[in-house]
Amino acid sequence: MQGLGEFTVSVEATGYKAAQKEISIAVAIQYQEDVYLERDASSGDGREAPGGAVLAPKAREAFNRGTQALKDGKLEEAQKYIGEAMKLAPANPDVLYLQAIVYMKQSNWEKAQPALEKASRMDPNQPHILAGLGMDLVNQRKFAEAIPLLEKSLRLQPTSGWETKWALAKAYYHHEQYEQALKLANQAHTESHGSSAQAELLLAQCLTVMGHYEDSAQVLREFLKSNTEGPDATTARRWLERLTTDRKIRP
Repeated sequence: MQGLGEFTVSVEATGYKAAQKEISIAVAIQYQEDVYLERDASSGDGREAPGGAVLAPKAREAFNRGTQALKDGKLEEAQKYIGEAMKLAPANPDVLYLQAIVYMKQSNWEKAQPALEKASRMDPNQPHILAGLGMDLVNQRKFAEAIPLLEKSLRLQPTSGWETKWALAKAYYHHEQYEQALKLANQAHTESHGSSAQAELLLAQCLTVMGHYEDSAQVLREFLKSNTEGPDATTARRWLERLTTDRKIRP
């Protein structure tokens, strides 16, 4: 491109919606402009869009380092590298998702939500983005909003981890869809292999509300065998005592 003035940049790629961007060049210097494309799942050419959003080398390096730091539990380091990636690729859905995960690790649900919503608008059929947004809404107790997102995530990826099933079960429970909640809580309980207090306690709640009191008590007793201290253990004991006091189970 040569010369100064107003320009319209048009970009087309197989599997993506065409995009245009208006730019203005007022100074004769080297100039770079990013144009982000949205995948077109309805394209009729029979070919799929390439998997994963494309990142420039420096952004990819920062993204990869941030991802590894998250896996290693180094939250401060992860934030540093993901911040770099955000400066280089602020509209990339994978970068937005990773930034949101950092916010969620910090329990900053309100700040994570817009990042996940933006990522979802750009890449609306990614199960992990839908699941992340659904979980974030569950943590904000926005259960009605979370349900369709989590349901879609599981439709797109039925073999996703137990966390998505747990989040949808919790949303169903608080939305008084108890039968669906119990089914998914059972799956989350089985797939987590007893590693999650949240999954164990939610299953006990679902069993209780469905009238399966002895089964609920058994889940709580098994949980307390390996969890004797902490707030979750206190909750489990309180629920067991309540079941006994209300004569729902044998003393």
